[in-house]
Amino acid sequence: MFSVTVRDHLMVAHSFHGEVFGPAQKLHGATYLVDATFQRPELDGDNLVIDMGLAAEAVREIVGGLSYRNLDDEPDFAGTNTTTEFLAKVIADRLAARIHDGALGPGARGLTGIGVRLHESHIAWADYHRSL
Repeated sequence: MFSVTVRDHLMVAHSFHGEVFGPAQKLHGATYLVDATFQRPELDGDNLVIDMGLAAEAVREIVGGLSYRNLDDEPDFAGTNTTTEFLAKVIADRLAARIHDGALGPGARGLTGIGVRLHESHIAWADYHRSL
């Protein structure tokens, strides 16, 4: 399996509901390092997994649409705990939609999987992987 990873970052504010979250129930900020990994079993005709420029641009647009926002105020996330795990899935699903729409170029048609890793700190992160 071949893979290419591109990286960006995401800065948000949010709060969580439920005793399990302790002090994170209060409004707080989070800065994530975002790694998006694109996979395919064989390289395309140009010996690429994906056009890295288009992949980086798509990740930048998606995380840019979430950055500098209080996620508690976003209608898409009403009543949802926007945990690291949840946000990894949101980003992966939005990338998958762009791939299916052709926004990442014709070479992206051969992709079979995508994974998103959100680094919450240097010692903790969460991953979400999905098939395409």
